[in-house]
Amino acid sequence: MSIGYSDERLIISRDALNRFEFKLKLLEIDETVRPPNPHKFGHRVLVKKILTLIKDLATNNVQEIELDLDALEKRIIKERSFTSANRWVSHSDIKNGYIVGWKHAELLANAIALDVIKI
Repeated sequence: MSIGYSDERLIISRDALNRFEFKLKLLEIDETVRPPNPHKFGHRVLVKKILTLIKDLATNNVQEIELDLDALEKRIIKERSFTSANRWVSHSDIKNGYIVGWKHAELLANAIALDVIKI
C-alpha cells in the first residue's frame, strides 16, 4: 500500500448537494482472493471492511460507521437480487490507510441502497 500524500483533499469526497464530506478508512482486506485479470487491471486488493467518516458541513458533526462490505454485498444479493459495488481497489488508490475520494461511490453503493447510510 502506498504511503504519504501531500493533500488531504485527495481522500475526501462530498455528496451532490455539498452537505456532507466523506472519508473512508481501510480496516480490512481479503488477502486470500486473487484479483481477476491482474495483467489487465493491475495489482488490486479486495476490501472487506471500512470505517466511514461522514461530516455534516452545516453542523460540523462527524458520524463514524464501520461497514462490512462483504456482508453488505451478500445481503444485497439476497434481498435485492443484484450487487452494485466493485470492492477491488488498486494499491495506488490507498493513501495512508484511506481510500481516495473517487472510489467512495463504488464502495458505498450497497450501504446506501440498503439504507445503512442515510444522507
